[in-house]
Amino acid sequence: MNVFLTAYPLTCDPEDVLAAQKHNHVINWFCSDVQIRGGEYPSYMKRYFKEQGICLEISEEEKEILKRGTVDFYTCSYYMSSCITTHEGEATVEGNLAGGAKNPYLQASDWGGWQIDPDGLRYSLNEIYERYRIPIMVVENGLGARDEKAEDGQIHDSYRIDYLRRHIEAMYEATEDGVDLMGYTPWGCIDLVSASTGEMAKRYGFIYVNKFDDGTGDLSREKKDSFDWYKNVIATNGQCL
Repeated sequence: MNVFLTAYPLTCDPEDVLAAQKHNHVINWFCSDVQIRGGEYPSYMKRYFKEQGICLEISEEEKEILKRGTVDFYTCSYYMSSCITTHEGEATVEGNLAGGAKNPYLQASDWGGWQIDPDGLRYSLNEIYERYRIPIMVVENGLGARDEKAEDGQIHDSYRIDYLRRHIEAMYEATEDGVDLMGYTPWGCIDLVSASTGEMAKRYGFIYVNKFDDGTGDLSREKKDSFDWYKNVIATNGQCL
């Protein structure tokens, strides 16, 4: 799985455009270019290695292994997008492994300011498919939030339903664009310790787990509103959102 961190140039300044291109080369395309495009290191990485003082010793046997080890389909995660700029003083946001400049046209999640960008998923899927022309599967996508029980004892996570609905709609539009999207799995079905923050409080699941950052909780489980909603999404193959 590749972590896809969609990045746009913040402005039309050519320096921003070049900086965004470099970000996408190194962060989004490097690994999959090796995995898919003939099993060779891409030319743009030669300059990156040189600038970073990286000297790779690769034998002919290893080069042959890379060429034989290409993949038949592409999988990735997608949570958010950010912007890249060379200008100082711009507002910034955090992100999944990498942040960037704040996009003034996007809303952000309550947790960490991750920018919510369903259209960015459609854009990314088109970019991936045009580059590789092999089937794609989105294997991680979801919203981390501080889910809390309401007065009626239930967890009403309408914000998660809205996030997932909009991203599923974006994937549909990508298939209409011609993208060969073979599948989708959200992150995740049940609350667990967040890999990015090490907290139980950042919850992604359709199932609420009674466990908290201070170690209390009996690990009992309850359905959130999103549980039955997503169950119906599965049953109707995305026709009922």
